[in-house]
Amino acid sequence: MVDVARFFTPKENLLRIIDCMAMLKLNKLHLHLVDGNGWRIEINRYPLLTEIGSRLVERPGQAFSERHNARQGEPTVEKGFYTQDDIREIVAYATKRHIEVIPEIEMPAHSNAALASYPLLACPIVDKYIGVLPGMGGSSGDIIFCARNDSVFTFLEGVLDEVMELFPSKYIHLGGDEARKTYWEECPLCRARMKAEGLGDTEALQGYFMARVSRYVQSKGREVMGWDELTNTDIPKDAIIFGWRGMGQAAMKAAKQGHRFVMAPARVMYLIRYQGPQWFEPLTYFGNNTLQDVYTYEPFQKDWTPEVKNLLMGVQVCLWTEFCNTPEDVDYLIFPRLSALAEVTWTQPVRKNWQSFLKAMDHFNDHIAAKGIVYARSMYNIQHTVTPVNGSLQVKLECIRPDVQIRYTTDDTEPTAQSTLYTKPLQLKSAQTVKAVTFAGDKQMGKVLVLPIGWNKATAKPILGANPEGLKLLVNSVRGSLKNSDFEWCSWTKSDTITFTVDLQKKEMLHSLTLGCITVYGVAIHRPAYIQVAVSDDNRIFRQVGEMHYTSEEIFREGAFVDNCLFPLNVEARYVRVTANGIGVCPATHVRPGQEARINLDELIIE
Repeated sequence: MVDVARFFTPKENLLRIIDCMAMLKLNKLHLHLVDGNGWRIEINRYPLLTEIGSRLVERPGQAFSERHNARQGEPTVEKGFYTQDDIREIVAYATKRHIEVIPEIEMPAHSNAALASYPLLACPIVDKYIGVLPGMGGSSGDIIFCARNDSVFTFLEGVLDEVMELFPSKYIHLGGDEARKTYWEECPLCRARMKAEGLGDTEALQGYFMARVSRYVQSKGREVMGWDELTNTDIPKDAIIFGWRGMGQAAMKAAKQGHRFVMAPARVMYLIRYQGPQWFEPLTYFGNNTLQDVYTYEPFQKDWTPEVKNLLMGVQVCLWTEFCNTPEDVDYLIFPRLSALAEVTWTQPVRKNWQSFLKAMDHFNDHIAAKGIVYARSMYNIQHTVTPVNGSLQVKLECIRPDVQIRYTTDDTEPTAQSTLYTKPLQLKSAQTVKAVTFAGDKQMGKVLVLPIGWNKATAKPILGANPEGLKLLVNSVRGSLKNSDFEWCSWTKSDTITFTVDLQKKEMLHSLTLGCITVYGVAIHRPAYIQVAVSDDNRIFRQVGEMHYTSEEIFREGAFVDNCLFPLNVEARYVRVTANGIGVCPATHVRPGQEARINLDELIIE
């Protein structure tokens, strides 16, 4: 699946992706054509969908997750759409390569681009400007098609008529995911629909909505697909469910009711996730899905019955394009992970061999490079893990490719093919900078990992708290990057009180304490509202030696940056306890209004 709504992939680039799919014998291309961030297909009956819905207010220099919504009257920029002739060409091109193009028209949510074009299709109680979303959308993402307005169904049927004329695919994907029912709960029209149809709640109302549109599509001889939220209530008759949440477990609910399904689990099949060690990767979010993660995925589970297995139609990777700004970004995230999907779908598990796959993939990469695709070389980069062990730091270096060597230095020189060969974890007892890179023979394959490891009184010392193993990141002397999921940040998802204590193992003179905090505004990670430092000689009686309070303005600053919260101490003690409190929920002006602010800490530095 390619999301062409959030970032519009030009036709020529899409055709090149189709070529590469054909080389891998991948036979289905799912186009996510519309979303809150853009409408990308020409509909003659409703010209405003592209005249308004394909345009966007730009937010230069801001990541997708940081962008505030458009204000009424702000100038917009054309971001592109496919004409109906473009669609015919894409479909014909794919058909010649034995690829079926499946269109997706999202409903009832992810519909801001459509509603910006035709706002009367929203619930009449919507009391804010409806615009195409530059980013996540915040509370504007709650604006969805009204479930009682019959003009909505007339509109959707008109759109689908033209879509079905353009796409001969037997399948039409209707979305159905992530529909927040904020306005449906209060809308008198929606409440009237619920009463008239005997529906117990707004989840059932979505079931009614999706079933009604599904019946229309099926009346035209097509089959309906949808995301796994359709299992939250009565599933439309004969609908095919795409299991995406987590490991796609919700698809099992559908299978047990006799529905066919496709596995597209976000945990391993979403290409928006980082595909290698995050210190080297362009910004995205949601953690890692490496080439090896995709390759090793096995859709059939041990507890599946034969009946469930027979309902599995296939496996799909999904490229969501929130963090794509150029066609090259799209290529980078797709390749070479797409070749791993081919291996998952076409190779029996007993015949899979990682090293053999890598050799074949390297040949495939030569072919796509000749077509002008710059594929990711993340598979050659090194993932580090630094862990306190018995007063020292253990430095583990890993690369997912077994056919390369890791060479490293600790004297601040650049590693070469003649540098020390990494064979086992390093044991450090002082500050050093480790530099490491992968080689195949004399050829450097990856980027150089530069790992500055400091040393202070807290380094590698025992740390006590609710999750002592996780808290070891606070005393491993490695600072985190601006990517909060890079495995160097301790994360708390609630604004509750955080407490941890480091045991310095002897009484020492302490001059200062620094606590590293990260702000990533777009995902609601912010510094604590309050931090207290206390010390003790016996781990029983503590005395407070420092505290800091931060205002809302200081906490909810926009952007991504690291703050070092410095406490002068000048005391003697053995135990140091840190207590922190979050601020609670993000304000209404935030890009994530009402969401609880999270706290991420990376290092406790005591000098």
